[in-house]
Amino acid sequence: MQQWPQSETLSVDNDDGWLTIRLNRPAHRNAMSRQMTAELTKTLMLARPDASLRGIILRGTDGTFCAGGDLAEFKADFQSATPDHADIEAASRAAGQLFHTLNTMPQLTVALVEGAAMAGGLGLMCACDISVATRDAKFALTETTLGIPPAQIALYVRSRAGLSVARTLMLTAPRFDAIEAQRLGLVSTVVEDAAALDTEAQKIQTQLRRCAPGAVAATKSVLLDDDDAEAQIDRAARAFAKCILSEEGREGIAAFFEKRPPSWAQEFSQ
Repeated sequence: MQQWPQSETLSVDNDDGWLTIRLNRPAHRNAMSRQMTAELTKTLMLARPDASLRGIILRGTDGTFCAGGDLAEFKADFQSATPDHADIEAASRAAGQLFHTLNTMPQLTVALVEGAAMAGGLGLMCACDISVATRDAKFALTETTLGIPPAQIALYVRSRAGLSVARTLMLTAPRFDAIEAQRLGLVSTVVEDAAALDTEAQKIQTQLRRCAPGAVAATKSVLLDDDDAEAQIDRAARAFAKCILSEEGREGIAAFFEKRPPSWAQEFSQ
């Protein structure tokens, strides 16, 4: 039986061929730190060749799916007195590899969403095959309000919702609920509460057991054929690094922590 690595940011459980991975940084609303990105990628890579696994569930802890990237870490690591441009690009590439790995897993992947799925958290959801959200879940692609682009997740949001919707969500950063997320094609199913998430997950598991694992993997491979993934990850990493080191990127993240509008928002309101 596969031994899952010890993790400070995840909890992992294998129950009868279904792997449940919980993002486990509740004090940070399960925000994606560099450590979480590395640990989640490692866990998925270990699961990838495991023929005993039929599916993978990704969910949060303490009533929240994922608040996005860890902005405190961004500020400390990427906007220090002597920021390392190459290190920023490497961190963005690592995130890109995570989303690509999740998107191309041979097993069925299911995101169970409650609370918030913001920015990179929404990206994680879009990289899964199926997404189920509670009615009170909240969503937004907030990156541009912080002066940075949704670089590594853009491909997955566009793939899920289409170019027109992706443009609106990324360029104007509206906040929306689960019903609207389902209308836009981002969420597969909306349920009433957390207990109903478990019921829906059981239903999906029952349906999947009618399907041959090899055929599921082959079907995903055909659907997701993309020879340009590495180039896309590199382009996104360069764009992210450029923006987070820019005056706008510094101002946007500073404004977030100072709980004030960034300068461009203030100028608009005057």
